[in-house]
Amino acid sequence: MTIDDLRAAVDRSAPLPDSAPALVRALWHDATGDWEGAHRVAQDIETPEGAWVHAYLHRKEGDAANAGYWYRRAGKPPASGSLDAEWRAIATALLA
Repeated sequence: MTIDDLRAAVDRSAPLPDSAPALVRALWHDATGDWEGAHRVAQDIETPEGAWVHAYLHRKEGDAANAGYWYRRAGKPPASGSLDAEWRAIATALLA
């Protein structure tokens, strides 16, 4: 799966293939308007990548303190650019 495949699935609200990684599914949920579904997936993945997705979701929610905690767990500085740019950066890293 590529970032273009993921964006196309989001644009069509098409389900992802079963082989899609869980965190990519979380990003898909978020991009299709299902923040809660994205959060359910991300909170159960205890890796730096899972923490990054979790941080992004709390940043999007507007909870800067909670997002900061998850950015530290991810080993990432708190994001300051657009949410769209961060979503794309995370997706690109996960699909690399």
